[in-house]
Amino acid sequence: MRTAIYPGSFDPITNGHLDVIQRAAKLFDRVFVAVAKNESKHPLFTMAERRGLVARSIKHLPNVEADVFTGLLVSYVESRSGSAIIRGLRAVSDFEFEFQLALMNRKLNEKIETIFMMPKDTYTFINSRIVKEISRLGGDVTAFVPKEVKVALDAKFAKLHR
Repeated sequence: MRTAIYPGSFDPITNGHLDVIQRAAKLFDRVFVAVAKNESKHPLFTMAERRGLVARSIKHLPNVEADVFTGLLVSYVESRSGSAIIRGLRAVSDFEFEFQLALMNRKLNEKIETIFMMPKDTYTFINSRIVKEISRLGGDVTAFVPKEVKVALDAKFAKLHR
């Protein structure tokens, strides 16, 4: 069984992420969308909330599962018997950093491949940071995120504005 891991902070998951996930699901027998704990980021949503949003957003994909992980990505990939890491590239500016990560992961475990996937051009400008900012300022993010994410963003920012 070919298993791929799509790691990220997913704070929150966007339609660009979903596009990559749906295409990865066609290429692999099993895909884990792995919500990462990143000490250097200060997420809006907890890991449990992010995992829940991912799980609800991918429920229509039978071979895709939401999960969480901490520590080294390659260790997580090994624990899931994965053979590939999926990374999304929105722009050329993403490539240099992602390329360095891919080379480091290869050094740590040469059996794990990194596959770069680009979202549809309609999603290349979307990222979680921009979506959160638009939502925080009262803008409509309906076109950028799954419905359940918009509801969660609205609820989160309504609490912050009280």
